[in-house]
Amino acid sequence: MTGTLDLGPSAADQRAPSPRAQTVAIVTAGFGQNLILTTVTTFITVYLLQYAHFSTGAIAVVTGIITISKVIDAISDPLVGSLIDMTRTRWGKLRPFVLFSAAPVAVTTALLFAVPDTDQTTQLVFFGVVFFVWGIAYTFCDVPLWGLIGSAFSEPGRRNRVVSLVRAFGAISLGIATLGLPQIAHLLSFAGQTTAAGWSRSVALIAVVGMGLYLMAFFRVREKESPAARERLSFRQLFRTLFQNTPLLMVLLGSVLGFGRFIVQAGGAVFVVIAYGDEGAFTLVGAGIIAGLVASSFATPALLRRWSGRTLMIASSVLGAVVYVAMYLAGFENIYVLLVFITLSGISLGVFSVCQATMIADSVDDIEERTGVRNDGISFATLTFSAKIMNALAVLVFGIVIVAACYQDGVEITPALQNTIFLGITLVPAVSCLLSAIPFLFYRLGTPDRDATFRP
Repeated sequence: MTGTLDLGPSAADQRAPSPRAQTVAIVTAGFGQNLILTTVTTFITVYLLQYAHFSTGAIAVVTGIITISKVIDAISDPLVGSLIDMTRTRWGKLRPFVLFSAAPVAVTTALLFAVPDTDQTTQLVFFGVVFFVWGIAYTFCDVPLWGLIGSAFSEPGRRNRVVSLVRAFGAISLGIATLGLPQIAHLLSFAGQTTAAGWSRSVALIAVVGMGLYLMAFFRVREKESPAARERLSFRQLFRTLFQNTPLLMVLLGSVLGFGRFIVQAGGAVFVVIAYGDEGAFTLVGAGIIAGLVASSFATPALLRRWSGRTLMIASSVLGAVVYVAMYLAGFENIYVLLVFITLSGISLGVFSVCQATMIADSVDDIEERTGVRNDGISFATLTFSAKIMNALAVLVFGIVIVAACYQDGVEITPALQNTIFLGITLVPAVSCLLSAIPFLFYRLGTPDRDATFRP
């Protein structure tokens, strides 16, 4: 699977499925992939604190491990994207990576929630190694999926709808994992209470199902055929066109600055335990996020017919900042009031997520028109790069908040501790959202007519 392999299309691949069939396949694949990502990002901290019984000091080390691993992993994203762009096989350049990444992601996901019951040093080494390998495997799983969306759906209107469906069903998978996984873990514990073994079994099940669905992208989606897509590319060409793509770089910078949008997801499960003494209360918080994400993901294509992605990105960032400040002022004493603001933050995040992917896809088309080079792999690697950096920063900041509050399993919950954690999931995201809006002010596609097509 290298840049020197070019077998040409097979007869089976020449019979491409219909656009509708490819849409169903890519949405199904994204749904399965998001089951796994949601499981890891939402529950890993809870699992390590409540079931693997990591101390405050160990959580500080875990925070460092996750942050360093994600930064290294994110840096590798452009390299993986470049490898994809230089690959030529009978299946295309993207689909082989979909096929061969599924098993490693499934296995390492299961191992993340199977920390051995031994001394803490061994546990930390085990977690660090597995998390690093999981991150690399997930890169080879994530980059080609988004590249397929940009390649298989070249018409902007259809592509916007496909992206919105992938994001919407990704949010639905978030709901299924958030609401259902604790219950599955309890059921598979085969005991009166949820156990570490129950979590291990439930996550292993999710990993197999998620990657099984993900493989639909290999079997039922085809890449775009074009002279630019068939051209052999070098690292130099790929990185030169990447840094020539100013609109893409603005999306990347604006996305990373908006890392605070992910803090509620990274720390929400821990916060509800601290604030309400009940892990199950995260069901309501998760439901609010999901409702907002699903509604706005389905609605965003219609909004894009009236306003540009740039305008919607700036508006969603400002709205997010206002919502988080209002949430802090309202407090968390009444969980139903909190739920209203959580839902509004989900709406802001949904608009951001759809516009982010469609703006990157448009920038890929734009740079192809201007330079004759189509670099789906390395360009969509910036999407996964930004997501990992955002997640890493969210985990890092929330980890710092936990350490500053001196929280660990069994510690006395005080109002000061609760307020410290609450500030971390409200005011920090507010500042982040405002900073995120700035780079999008400078997003411009290369030609006026190309910019006009951004509104299908």
